[in-house]
Amino acid sequence: MPEIRVKGSEKAILCENGANLLQTLLKEGFFVDNPCNGNGTCGKCKVRILSGDEPGIRLSCLVEVTEDLEVELLGTEKEGKVLTSGYVPEFEKEFREGYGIAVDIGTTTAALDLVRLSDGEVLGQASMLNAQKQFGQDVLTRITYEYDHPDTGIADLQRAVVESLNEEIRQLCEKAGIEKEEIREIDVAANCTMMHMLLGVDARSIGRAPYRPEFTKAQKLKAAGIGLWAGEETMLYCLPSVSAYIGADIVAGVRVCGLHEETEKVLFIDIGTNGEIVLAGGGHLLSCSCAAGPALEGMNISCGMRAADGAVEDVRITEDGIRLTTIGDGEPEGLCGSGILAAVKELLRTGLVKKTGVFVKKDALDPEDYRYDLIRLNGTKRELILDDERDLFITQGDVRQVQLAKGAILSGFTALLKKAGIEMKELQKVLIAGQFGAHLPAEFLTGVGILPEEVEDRLVYVGNSSKTGAYMTLMSETMKQEMEALAEKIEYMELAETENYERIFTESMIFPGN
Repeated sequence: MPEIRVKGSEKAILCENGANLLQTLLKEGFFVDNPCNGNGTCGKCKVRILSGDEPGIRLSCLVEVTEDLEVELLGTEKEGKVLTSGYVPEFEKEFREGYGIAVDIGTTTAALDLVRLSDGEVLGQASMLNAQKQFGQDVLTRITYEYDHPDTGIADLQRAVVESLNEEIRQLCEKAGIEKEEIREIDVAANCTMMHMLLGVDARSIGRAPYRPEFTKAQKLKAAGIGLWAGEETMLYCLPSVSAYIGADIVAGVRVCGLHEETEKVLFIDIGTNGEIVLAGGGHLLSCSCAAGPALEGMNISCGMRAADGAVEDVRITEDGIRLTTIGDGEPEGLCGSGILAAVKELLRTGLVKKTGVFVKKDALDPEDYRYDLIRLNGTKRELILDDERDLFITQGDVRQVQLAKGAILSGFTALLKKAGIEMKELQKVLIAGQFGAHLPAEFLTGVGILPEEVEDRLVYVGNSSKTGAYMTLMSETMKQEMEALAEKIEYMELAETENYERIFTESMIFPGN
């Protein structure tokens, strides 16, 4: 059996002849970034092979281990900046003894509150990256993992999220001096796929037509039954979903923002790997979901990274050069979601990218033009150089990833308004929820055309409304009943079945500008 040694680690790994290097390293607990789950398309799982017949930098997902290898890992896992706060509306709390945990599980991140149930006080907060990331950055890639590993996939995905939640719950309770038996209840809001994977329920039906999940109703069970760090009698309550792609996180957001009682015309949007949108007006709630993709969270981008220290979050192109602003004010290491949007906005503003999403030709610019030296040719492909010394750049493919996300979200926005017979100018408010949206200035959203320019002055940021909804159900049985009734009221619209949707999507792909 071949042996793998990882530089800097004393651990020796024995594996089957022909084993995949990436999967072997992940199984042994080593961090290797792999947004595409080993499909060979993202280019993020690079390692340096130090010994063997083919030394050098390789994509680990494409390496079969047929001999002893020494490997150097090139990526380091950074702690992401996770949104933990948000608007909390007034509601009647039902106090009792003990403690509870309110949880939001997103595709990329998770956030938790430790709550004293006798007065509703939040005693501590924690956040983490969703440990399922090792199986892919988006829900469809993780569902594919279940298909590809029918014997172990469901258990692997459940174990990843449960173990990482347990670590955070344990730390919160130890810091507060609380025993696990004192935890009375854990309430979870999550998208429908994450809820299935938390409970160890087959999610494969969510990834194929007719996209019917195994359950959408609220779930009540013993938390210890799925392995959560809790007492034997601790109840786990999972908020209800609407459909495969309008999950409990959106039901929570609708209730937190009071959309079911809204008399004005209001649009709610949670921007992330998926874009979930709800249009409210006159008590009617119409929803849709669009696959924005992970680009808006810094993934599937050539120099992309999560929102962590060193991530570029703003870009300014000037005649004196390019100015980069990073999280933590350190040296730039890559671009997070806001950074890639800022860069594309600047490319459009300066005319380096046309509204069709195509880079201008370098030879179309005067060599004396300050923009001329910002573009380099990589073979026949054009790239924007952000930082030559650190080799940070934006490719045509990166712009196209943003363009696809923009087209998905704006087309959903447009299709909902069209079905409801509402003009853009009639919207009184656009509520932005979620991890990604909270860190994104309005000018970025409208600058690349994800949202129309005419709503820029009507944007309201509501923070992590998913976790707030879990907090509300934790503190009130009445609120649980309200959430369950609300999930039944939200109408879901399948965009693919919308009249002329392909035309709407194509038009939504066009960037703003001349």
